[in-house]
Amino acid sequence: MFPSILIADDEPSILQSLGGLLTDEGFEVLTADNGYEALKIIDAEAPDLVILDIWMPGIDGIETLKEIKKAHPVLPVIIITGHGNVETAVKATKLGAFDLIEKPLNIDKIIVAINNALNFRRLEEENRYLRKKIIERHSINGNSKPVQALKMQIATVAPTDSWVLIKGENGTGKELVARTLHQLSPRAESPMVNVNCAAVPESLIESELFGHEKGAVPGSSARKRGKFELANTGTIFLDEIGDMNLSTQAKLLRILDEKKYQRVGGGRELTSDVRVIAATNKDLELEINNGNFREDLYYRLNVVPIDVPPLRDRTDDIPILVETFLAEAAASNREKQKTIADDAMDIFKKYTWPGNVRELKNLIERLVIMVQHDTITRKDLPANLLETKHTGSALFSIDSFDQARIAFEAEYVRKKLAAHDADIEKTADAIGVKPAYIQSLLDGKAE
Repeated sequence: MFPSILIADDEPSILQSLGGLLTDEGFEVLTADNGYEALKIIDAEAPDLVILDIWMPGIDGIETLKEIKKAHPVLPVIIITGHGNVETAVKATKLGAFDLIEKPLNIDKIIVAINNALNFRRLEEENRYLRKKIIERHSINGNSKPVQALKMQIATVAPTDSWVLIKGENGTGKELVARTLHQLSPRAESPMVNVNCAAVPESLIESELFGHEKGAVPGSSARKRGKFELANTGTIFLDEIGDMNLSTQAKLLRILDEKKYQRVGGGRELTSDVRVIAATNKDLELEINNGNFREDLYYRLNVVPIDVPPLRDRTDDIPILVETFLAEAAASNREKQKTIADDAMDIFKKYTWPGNVRELKNLIERLVIMVQHDTITRKDLPANLLETKHTGSALFSIDSFDQARIAFEAEYVRKKLAAHDADIEKTADAIGVKPAYIQSLLDGKAE
């Protein structure tokens, strides 16, 4: 199917000659001799491109261009004029014209402009399609009430430029929420740059965020652009913000307040135009009370708080998530998609998932690889999903108070460990005990 082009010009000779030439070039040509007629044809025929004369009776080309862009913002428009001047060109370009060509018309120039405009439109359509697929791939799966509320929050805040603080346990999908906010924002065409504040060494975090000049950091042989510079006009995602040291928090607060910073070892002041999204699995208000987090930084980041629910609070979503992860695993391994038997799904729904969605995803991937048959059943599940824990009413069946306390503490520690990726020291720091005590509970030697 050949691209269709609408020529809108009040000169019959232009309509006839240009229309004939473009028809010979293989285009489907539509014509209009005024702006009103052009707008009717665009609505009825949906051409791929418009060639529009500036000077026409009724509404002129500029007014017609405004109406076109209002109703069809992605439709490319090439302006032609016999009275071209700088002011007209600038005005047409600001209104969204792809190009401006002066009369007398040069067919070669017109063909080049048409091909460039059509190629540009095709690239825009591909980008929109890819963005749609990215949003779908990173969509938050589930229809439970907590997830519906979360989606509503995201849809409300994403189109704004407000800063967001995402709170939730490890594995709940905080980064997924951040990516969705970015993809649905006006900054989606610009980069989203991630900074894992817990993974960057304290001595390097300043260089990581703000960059450094050559030789300013030991071992550096070249200038480095920082994350804020890389994210300019886009979004910066500060993951695990609660693990950032106080010194760097002070520097971060300055850039957030003033939107200006300097590279390490540099004297030139750089400006920052970024949307800030931060995430944490810590209770930052508790961290403030303990002197580990700046109160002013907390209130600067916490413009719009979003709480991501743990999986145990959205068990209605487990079947949808399981189906999604089974499909992903099958596509990744180029194998037939496995199914989950009802008895296994029942266990999934009853389990508390201390590692949240990440734990479920990892388990499904492991089961897909390790289970040889097409249907995963209860007997294929790992022991930790099947074993009875000392939780709820089971604790009250223990006669000894000390034994009940130890049973509760052991279960509590196991869940906290899962939420902190089995890191004993990090878990100990988070719950306020010594690592040796956690180890004693795990070894069954606590007293």
